[in-house]
Amino acid sequence: MTSVKNEARDRLAAAAREAARCAYAPYSKFRVGAAVESGDGQVFVGANVENASFGLTLCAERSALSAAVSAGAEQIVAIAVACIDAEVGDDKRPLLPCGACRQWLAELAPGAEIIIAGLDRRFRLGELLPFPFFVPRE
Repeated sequence: MTSVKNEARDRLAAAAREAARCAYAPYSKFRVGAAVESGDGQVFVGANVENASFGLTLCAERSALSAAVSAGAEQIVAIAVACIDAEVGDDKRPLLPCGACRQWLAELAPGAEIIIAGLDRRFRLGELLPFPFFVPRE
């Protein structure tokens, strides 16, 4: 699996930060944006959209993945996530995708490079979700 070049990584992280500005987060005040890149270079963005019934909240990662799938993207090579209201520190857990988003990545973007804006490292899904519920066979 190839890595996204630094310039493309920075552009994808910037797109995620910009998407976060459109988040609807009146309850948590925690705006998150995501940008996914398809194999043909298209970028799709999403932001978290909260709901008073918290279980109905849509995370930015799932929003961006839905946009890509809805547009017919067949392969996701990278996803960048930006939590513009979180401080980057030693505890990186608040910056990483939640369990539901990790499962979505397992099914829709199993080989994608995961980029967290503000962190100087890249992740693969196996590091974040070593035993997904289901991964379709190729």
